[in-house]
Amino acid sequence: MKVTLEEATALATELLVRTGLDADKARATARVLVLAERWGIGSHGFLRLPVYLDRTNAGGFPADAELVTTLDTGPLLTLDGRGGMGHWQMSRATEEAVTRASQYGISGVAVGNSGHCGALGVYAADAAAAGMVALVFSCGPAVLPAWGGTRALLSTSPVAAGFPLDGGPVIVDMALSTVARGKIAAYAREGRPLPDGWALDAEGVPTNDAQAALTGLLAPLGGAKGFALAFMVEALTAGLVGPLLSADVPDFFDVQSQDQPQSIAHLIVVLDPTKLDAGGDPDAAARRMQDLAARTREMGGRVPGSRRVAVGDVSDSDVVELSDELWAELRNRLGEVDAP
Repeated sequence: MKVTLEEATALATELLVRTGLDADKARATARVLVLAERWGIGSHGFLRLPVYLDRTNAGGFPADAELVTTLDTGPLLTLDGRGGMGHWQMSRATEEAVTRASQYGISGVAVGNSGHCGALGVYAADAAAAGMVALVFSCGPAVLPAWGGTRALLSTSPVAAGFPLDGGPVIVDMALSTVARGKIAAYAREGRPLPDGWALDAEGVPTNDAQAALTGLLAPLGGAKGFALAFMVEALTAGLVGPLLSADVPDFFDVQSQDQPQSIAHLIVVLDPTKLDAGGDPDAAARRMQDLAARTREMGGRVPGSRRVAVGDVSDSDVVELSDELWAELRNRLGEVDAP
C-alpha cells in the first residue's frame, strides 16, 4: 500500500517510543528507516522494524542505552554504544564527525558495542549535505566465509561513501557480499527463490532457498578480491573498534538471541574537501568532482547515487510503497507494545 513519509515516520516513531526509546532517539531511528524506503532500499527499511522492536523488548537493544565517550582527542572520538540501536547512535556520530572535520579538516568517530544501524548511505548523505566527504563502515553477524572456506567469518562488511556535488551528492552504498542480507530476508518473507550464485546453505552448498540462506552463507562480491575488501572493513570495525569480531556477533534474525546485545562496531571518517587540494585552492576539489560527474554522464554512465533523492529534498508528503501485510503488522503492534 502507499503511505506518506509523514505517516511512516509517525508510526515507526510511536512504536519505538513504546518499547522505551526516548522520542529523539526514536525519531532519529525512524528517519533512517524512512529514508531507506524513500530510496528504494526496502531491505534496510520497514522490513526490519519488527525485529528491531522485538529485540528492544527482549533487551537485545537496551532502550536506555546512552553513548559514552571512551576517548576524545579532538579529531578522533571513540564512543561506547552500550548495546543500543545503531541508527540514532550513528546519526549522532555523523553530526560529531562533521563538526570536528569542519574544525580539523578530518575527523573519525568510532562507535563500538552498538547495534545494527541500517543503510550506511544515510550517514554518508548527511555528511555530503553538510559539504563534507564521508567514508562509513560497519560490521554485523558473520555470513561470508574466507575465500575457499565453508564457515562464516565476516559480515557482509557494508561500506558507504558520500561526496558533495551540485545537483545532488555522489553516494556509494553497498555490501561486499554478492547481495545484502536484508535482501535475502525480503525474499524469505515473500517466499521467492533466490537467483543462482547469491548464497550457500549452512553446509556450504549453493542454494536458492532464502530461508536456508538466512542461516547459511553469502558469496563475497568479486571472489577473492571481494573477500579481501570485506576483510579490510572487518578490520576497521570489528577489529579496531570492537568489542566482538563478526563471527561472535549474535545473529540479527535469530529469535533465540534477541535478548543478547549485538556488540557490533561502526566507523565514520569525514574530510573537509576545501582543505585537500594540493595547490591550496579551496574550490578546486569541487570543480574536479563536477568535471568527473560530467564526464561520467557524457560517456553514458550514471553517477553513483544519482537516482536517490538528496536528503534535503525529501518531503513528508513523498509516498512510498509498503506491503499490505507489513503495514498491517506494524499497525497491529500499536496495541501489542506496552508503554514503559
